[in-house]
Amino acid sequence: MSYSGKSQSELGFDTLADRFRKSLSYDDDDKDNADNTNKPDFRELDLGSPVSPLRTRTSGLTITTTTTSSSSSSSGSVSGRTGPNVIPRRSDSNHSGELSGSVESSPTAGGSRGFKLGHRRSDSDGSHPLAHSGGSVNSPAVNVLPTGNICPSGKILKTGMASRSSRTDVLGSGTGNYGHGSIMRGGVAAKSGGGVGGSVGVTSSRGVVGGESLKREMWSNDPEDLKRLGNEQHKKGHFAEALSLYDKAIAISPGNAAYHCNRAAALMGLKRLSEAVKECAEAIRLDPGYVRAHHRLGSLFLSLGQVENARKHLCLTGHHPDPGEFQKLQAVEKHLNRCVDARRVGDWRSALREGDATIASGADSSPQLFACRAEALLKLHQLHDADLSLSNLPNFEPSTLSCSQAKFFGMLSEAYLFFVRGQIEMALGRFENALMAFEKAVQIDPQNMEVSVLLKNVKLVGRARARGNDLFKSERFTEACSAYGEGLRLDPSNSVLYCNRAACWYKLGQWEQSIDDCNQALRIQPNYTKALLRRAASNSKLERWEEAVRDYEVLSRDLPYDKEVAESLFHAQVALKKSRGEEIFNMKFGGEVELVSGLEQFRAAISSPGASVVHFKAASNLQCKQISPFLDTLCSRYPSINFLKVDVDESPTIANAENVRIVPTFKIYKRGSRVKEMVCPSPEVLEYTVRHYSF
Repeated sequence: MSYSGKSQSELGFDTLADRFRKSLSYDDDDKDNADNTNKPDFRELDLGSPVSPLRTRTSGLTITTTTTSSSSSSSGSVSGRTGPNVIPRRSDSNHSGELSGSVESSPTAGGSRGFKLGHRRSDSDGSHPLAHSGGSVNSPAVNVLPTGNICPSGKILKTGMASRSSRTDVLGSGTGNYGHGSIMRGGVAAKSGGGVGGSVGVTSSRGVVGGESLKREMWSNDPEDLKRLGNEQHKKGHFAEALSLYDKAIAISPGNAAYHCNRAAALMGLKRLSEAVKECAEAIRLDPGYVRAHHRLGSLFLSLGQVENARKHLCLTGHHPDPGEFQKLQAVEKHLNRCVDARRVGDWRSALREGDATIASGADSSPQLFACRAEALLKLHQLHDADLSLSNLPNFEPSTLSCSQAKFFGMLSEAYLFFVRGQIEMALGRFENALMAFEKAVQIDPQNMEVSVLLKNVKLVGRARARGNDLFKSERFTEACSAYGEGLRLDPSNSVLYCNRAACWYKLGQWEQSIDDCNQALRIQPNYTKALLRRAASNSKLERWEEAVRDYEVLSRDLPYDKEVAESLFHAQVALKKSRGEEIFNMKFGGEVELVSGLEQFRAAISSPGASVVHFKAASNLQCKQISPFLDTLCSRYPSINFLKVDVDESPTIANAENVRIVPTFKIYKRGSRVKEMVCPSPEVLEYTVRHYSF
């Protein structure tokens, strides 16, 4: 239906035009909408879309429209509120949006947002093709007001909520209703306020794009949106995803300090502390007054045990430090000072205790404190625990000047790590590794006297050891003893030198001195196999059979397939029995478990001298199959004991006579009498009992 004059409908449209003109105005004094500035889903209405390029003029808004619909009301027409819709002002505060418990916006580099990267305004007046479920839809001509609601944020604005923006937005970065149909990203229809429109998919110059991929494209072009998504992922604990989003934001706007600070938070969540330190430092370089970046960097330094660096960033002039972090700083500093004092005087137990207290107080990511713990354990002759502690160091590689120049116990922090590693390598006898570690420490901190002196000693000890080894090979054992002794004067905690000198004493027939040196080596390194072997051999020479058997039994457990150890244990056990006056009959090394099938044979076997261990078994029983190989091992380890086995299915008479109802059952006899019975024992319990009856 057409109108030739100024009809009621036309007058009504003029009123609508007035309302729309008012909605485009910006009231600078209105502050009521300021709280909407940082809403994550809000984006200003784009009036520069290539589909509907509504142009504003300084002289006012001129709107011309042509309607062909016969309907008395247009679907989604702009009507409703009579007052102007004021666009909320964007926040200009610096670094809003940093990760501090809320999702805010931070300024992009360059101040005004302007045009989005990758977006361009189309000057073409041609129609933009749209895919429609029931036909075709053409874009309105220039300066034509559409009858639908346009909202690039992805949500339909209520009537009267139109707003302006200086920013351009291509179709596909928002949801719009054009004409009588509703157009949404991904082809999802929006309900129209007035009439019923068709569902229209969007075809851009890039082709038909699904909602999710289009959304990702939108975020990838706006660093603020990337940052907000990153903050959401960080809150959920998805640190890797958050890091990826912050990386994209930084790629678009590398000069934004807040993005670097947020990236540091994600790296902290991933325990990549050296990178987090670097990112905080970069944020501070971009904005030296960025308080949150200072505090974050201070917290990082505190967890790394670098008290002075932490204080510099936590206690900024003119700003109050966080009470919790400041209290943590005081506790770490107190225990660290005590640890330093204890180490200086060689009180290693106190150094270990205070080092652990420093870690518990908040410096739980400090490699130097874990190294201090390892050094204290080494000095307390707990080499295995020291090596384990050093292997569990937090992974941290100094990447900034403030990290690499920090001092720990008077030496540069990175040098201290190599200093402790070198000491442990020396104690383990890995001289080449020790030398490389000390040389690295000197290279990092050439002015430190403690490191330089120890490097000199390591070189001298290495030369003494090499000379001792050469003399030992030449069978010049007395001179070899002197060479090893020279090395021990320089490094009195070297278990390898003690063990090597013990071998010299053994060759010289001075078994008491050999045992003393073995004891020293085992005090430093309790599981030192060579020291155990030499002490057992020396005790055998001195006919201290009980001590020899004890050492050989330990060795047989550690080296179950070593025939020399097993044979030495056998001879020591036989000698021990003889020394106690016990009768020895038909004892020979390398016996096997004897199968017993008759009752008379069984009674004769358990009446033989010494202890007899009888394994009652069934061929079909799984537990019996599992423990039978272990019985063979025990037979080699304890040759002084008779080991027997009885199959209860093949010899039910023996099983009934001994009242065996469950298999596997083990019974121990001495001179025909049962002294012990075990039903389904574990291998550990079985060996413990066998060893008890082997003496």
